[in-house]
Amino acid sequence: MGTLKTEPARARLDLLAPPVAAALQEWPAEAPVDVDDVLVAPIDADLADTAAFCEAYQVGLEESANCVVVAGKRGGETRYAACVVLATTRADVNGVVRKLLDVRKASFAPMAEAVELSGMEYGGITPIGLPADWPVLVDSRVIATPHVIIGSGVRHSKIALPGPALGALPGARVVEDLARPA
Repeated sequence: MGTLKTEPARARLDLLAPPVAAALQEWPAEAPVDVDDVLVAPIDADLADTAAFCEAYQVGLEESANCVVVAGKRGGETRYAACVVLATTRADVNGVVRKLLDVRKASFAPMAEAVELSGMEYGGITPIGLPADWPVLVDSRVIATPHVIIGSGVRHSKIALPGPALGALPGARVVEDLARPA
């Protein structure tokens, strides 16, 4: 985990966006990953973007995951999904994601919309604590990664957790080839 100074996330709720903190407080005891295996580390908010973060904190791109919010319309209804992919890949938004959302066209949700609906900061959105009606699409490469670093809902910290935990989140669906190499 590079040079990050991690500690159990539930002990540092001040480093998490409110929806993320709430989700960790409600973490099911029967979950395949113990909530105490979800760690958080403070970082410089100016270094939250993936490339800058990985360089500054010596974290490999192959262990860094991104969560992007995608939107598409069908019958006048906007459908949202969160896509979790490794930083070495890019979500196949207009292929795989579009089909899974059952929409004609999918694109990244506008920043203001993603921030307002998620209750998280842009550049820190994480699949933990997202609206319950959003599917969380997790690329199979993410859950095959022993430990990943992902946003915490805010720009001034990151979460570290076992990759398989992301596939076990409420509403999560593990998808083969959700992403393509960058």
